Amino acid sequence: MLDIAAELDRWMREDRAFAVASVVAVGGSAPRRPGAALAVDSEGTAIGSVSGGCVEGAVYDLCVQALQDGTTVRERFGYSDEDAFAVGLTCGGVIEVLVTPVPADAPDRTVLAAALSGAARGEPTALARVAAGPPELLGRALLVHPDGSYEGGAEGGLGGPAELDRTAAAEARAMLDVGRTGTLDLSEDGSHCPGGVTLFVESSVPPPRMIVFGAIDFAAALVRTGKFLGYHVTVCDARAVFATRARFPEADDIVVDWPHRYLERTGTDDRTVLCVLTHDAKFDVPLLTTALRRPAAFIGAMGSRRTHEDRNRRLREAGLTDHDLARLHSPIGLDLGARTPEETALSIAAEIIATRHGGTGVPLTGARFPIHGGERPARTAH
Repeated sequence: MLDIAAELDRWMREDRAFAVASVVAVGGSAPRRPGAALAVDSEGTAIGSVSGGCVEGAVYDLCVQALQDGTTVRERFGYSDEDAFAVGLTCGGVIEVLVTPVPADAPDRTVLAAALSGAARGEPTALARVAAGPPELLGRALLVHPDGSYEGGAEGGLGGPAELDRTAAAEARAMLDVGRTGTLDLSEDGSHCPGGVTLFVESSVPPPRMIVFGAIDFAAALVRTGKFLGYHVTVCDARAVFATRARFPEADDIVVDWPHRYLERTGTDDRTVLCVLTHDAKFDVPLLTTALRRPAAFIGAMGSRRTHEDRNRRLREAGLTDHDLARLHSPIGLDLGARTPEETALSIAAEIIATRHGGTGVPLTGARFPIHGGERPARTAH
C-alpha cells in the first residue's frame, strides 16, 4: 500500500472508496517484491501493479469484489502446469496478495490515511496489517512511528488484546529502523511464539541520497536518471558558474562548495550513492579520501584507466588501504558501449542497481540463474 502512497493519499483526500491489493509474500521467480500494490477505486480506476502484468486482471477483479462485499481476502497466484493460459505467473513464481477494501466509512480509514500521508511526504512510516489469522482481524491496521508510538483505527488497534498491539508495534519499529518490508508471526495473545496471527509490515523510509560531484554534462544526465530511480539527488561543484539551477533543473539540491568539504558536513548512510564525475585530482583525491571512510552503498569515480591508476596511487599516498580502495567502482559504469551523456548515465545507473541487488551485469539471454531473486554467480571484482 505504501508502494503507491502518493496516489492513494490523493484518493484519501478526495474521499474515494477503493480496495488495495498488496503483495505480502513471494516465492520463486516472482516479478514484484512484498509491498508492491495495486488499487482500484469505485469508478474502476486502477493504479499500481502486483505482478508486472501476469495476474493484474485477476487481482483487479478481486479488488472490485472486495469493494462490493467489504471483505478482506488473501489469495495465492502461481504457475499452472495444466494450463499455461490459466490465471497464474507464467514466470514460474508464486505471489500471495492481501486485498483490503477501504470504503468511505472504513474503521481503519483514518489510520490508513495517516500512514499514506506520512509516506507520501517522505516521513519514516511503518504500517502493520493482519495478513492471516482470525477472520475478524484480517486487514486490521496499526500505524507505527519511528519513536515506537503507534495508533489504530476507530475500533482501536489490531482487534486483539493490547499486548498484541504492543508487540506488533515493537517489531514493526525494528523493521522500520532498517527499512524492511515483510511478514512476522505472533500468537493471538501478542507473545512472540509463532502461530495464530501473521502481520504484514510495510516500511516506508525517505528516499536514498545520490550525490553527484562535478557539474558537467554527464552529471546533468545522471541527475535525471537518479530522479527516475527514486533518489534524492544533490549536485555539488566548487565552480559557481557551472553549479546552477538552469543547468540542473531536476536536482533536489545544488551546492557550491569544494566537494570534500561538503561531504564532510553532510550525512551519508548505507543507502547513499556517491558519484564522482570531476576526474580532476585536486577535487578527486581529497573527496575520495573522505568518501571511502564514510558509510555508502556505492562510491564510483569517472575517468580513464590511466586516471584510475594515478588516482589510486594518490589515494594510497593519502593513507587509504587496499580494503578501502576495494569499495571504489572505477572507472564508473558497466560496459554498454556508451558514448553520449545519457548513455553514460544509463551505464552508471546499471552498475548502481547491480551493486545494490547483487546483479552480475551479464545479458539474461542464456543465463543459468533465476531472473527474479535466487542465487547468482559472484560479480567480477574491479
